Amino acid sequence: MSASLFGVETPGLCQLPGLAAAEEPALLAQIGAIAAMAPFRVMLTPGGGRLSAAMTNCGQAGWVSDRRGYRYERTDPLTGRPWPALPCLFQSLARRAAHEAGFPGFTPDVCLINRYEPGAKMALHQDRDEADFTAPIVSVSLGLAVMFLWGGAGRADKPRKLLLGSGDVVVWGGPARLNFHGVAPLKPGPHPLGLRYNLTFRRAL
Repeated sequence: MSASLFGVETPGLCQLPGLAAAEEPALLAQIGAIAAMAPFRVMLTPGGGRLSAAMTNCGQAGWVSDRRGYRYERTDPLTGRPWPALPCLFQSLARRAAHEAGFPGFTPDVCLINRYEPGAKMALHQDRDEADFTAPIVSVSLGLAVMFLWGGAGRADKPRKLLLGSGDVVVWGGPARLNFHGVAPLKPGPHPLGLRYNLTFRRAL
């Protein structure tokens, strides 16, 4: 699917403003329940640095990062237990968003949950640790607004900026599946949550 974003056609990328806004309270409640079983943590990069955002996961596996590298693990290394199951609400939202973006039949098996405090950011990167690149990525923003950075196929491509508010959803796949992307440092704002959560749904296994 092509979306007219940044003033040009952007094949494979779709913004769905406010798609998850009505479900925000229920989504936040589910995040709290997941974090009670698999606490948020700040992971290390393979080089020994610390990621900017705190993270947890739910689903059949969880994305982890440490000195051994980036990968998916079926058990939480912090607790030794399987990751919490994907809530039905998460699954239905991800399927609906993918369908509206032109990717019918998407069924996620994992959800990465990032928690951004003001000042936290995510450097430009590709999502390359999944087994299935034919499936799209569904990204849901909750809380403070953030500037989403959309790059190209190469790391040196200058990224374009897309402001995402609470409840906004971005989906990318097809020719855009491996585009570089990230988020600018989160700024304080009027949202009562005082921070930002990002739910990222994927087919990883």
